Amino acid sequence: MLKLLGAKQVANRDLDDVRRVLDADPVAACMIAARIEESGIDPRKIHGELWSRGGPLSSLCFAGANLFPLRGDLDDIRAFADRAARIPRMCSSLVGRAELALPLWEMLEPDWGTAREVRAEQPLLAVAEPPACAVDRMVRQVRSDELDIYLPAAISMFVEEVGIDPRAHDGGRGYRHRVASLIAAGRAWAHIEDGRVLFKAEVGAMSATCGQIQGVWVDPEHRGQGYGVSGTAAVAKSITDTGRIASLYVNSFNTIARSTYSRVGFRQVATFSTVLLD
Repeated sequence: MLKLLGAKQVANRDLDDVRRVLDADPVAACMIAARIEESGIDPRKIHGELWSRGGPLSSLCFAGANLFPLRGDLDDIRAFADRAARIPRMCSSLVGRAELALPLWEMLEPDWGTAREVRAEQPLLAVAEPPACAVDRMVRQVRSDELDIYLPAAISMFVEEVGIDPRAHDGGRGYRHRVASLIAAGRAWAHIEDGRVLFKAEVGAMSATCGQIQGVWVDPEHRGQGYGVSGTAAVAKSITDTGRIASLYVNSFNTIARSTYSRVGFRQVATFSTVLLD
C-alpha cells in the first residue's frame, strides 16, 4: 500500500537499507555510495535528496546535480518522474543504468523539454586486477601549486567531452574551485613535462569498494603515442592497489577510447545512459 503514495524523501531510519542497495551494485552506484559513506543521507551534506516509493530495497533515486535512478520498476520510475516534474529542476543531467535512466527521461521530457544531448549507450567498464599493459611511471597526483598548469587541460577535456565551456556562466570560478578540490583531495592525476600536461584523469568518486575514473584526456599533439593506455593504467592501478574496483564509463561510439580501456583490462559490466540538459 505504501508504494501507492508516490515517491517520498528517504528518512534516516532507512539508511541501512540504502546501504544495502548501494552495496548490491557497487560499480554502478559508486558516485552515490561515495557520498552516503562520507555524509549519510542528510540532504544538506550530500547536496541532494534520496527518493523512494515503498522503501529503498524496492526503489531508490538520487536527486541533486544529477538525477540518478538506482533501483525500481516502471511504476517506481513514473513516481520519480512525477516528483521531479513537480519541483524546480535541480539537475543538469540525468544518468544511471540505461534500463532505469532512459524510461525516466522519456517520462520527464514532456515537462522538461528537449535534451541538449542523449547518450543512450555508454558501456560501464570495470577492472579489479592489475593492469594488463605497461603503466606510465610519470603519471602522479597533481600538486596544489600546479593548478594553473592542470586547469587548461581540464577545461579542454570538458569542452571536448561535454560540448560546452565550463567557464561560461561565472568566468570559470566554479570550475576552478571544483578542480582545485579534486587536486587537494589527491584525486587528480597527470603526466606533466616541462610545465605541460600530456595526460590527465581524475578519480571523480571513491567509495569503499570502487573508484570511478573520469576526465581522461591526452594532449592533442601527443595522441596516438600510447599516453592514454599507459596513463589510464596508472590511475586504475592506484585504485586497484587499494583493493577497490576501478571503473569508468565511455560513449559507445568512441571506438578509440574503448580500445584504450580494453588494453588496460577494463571489461563491460553494465550500460549507462546520460541525458545532458540545458
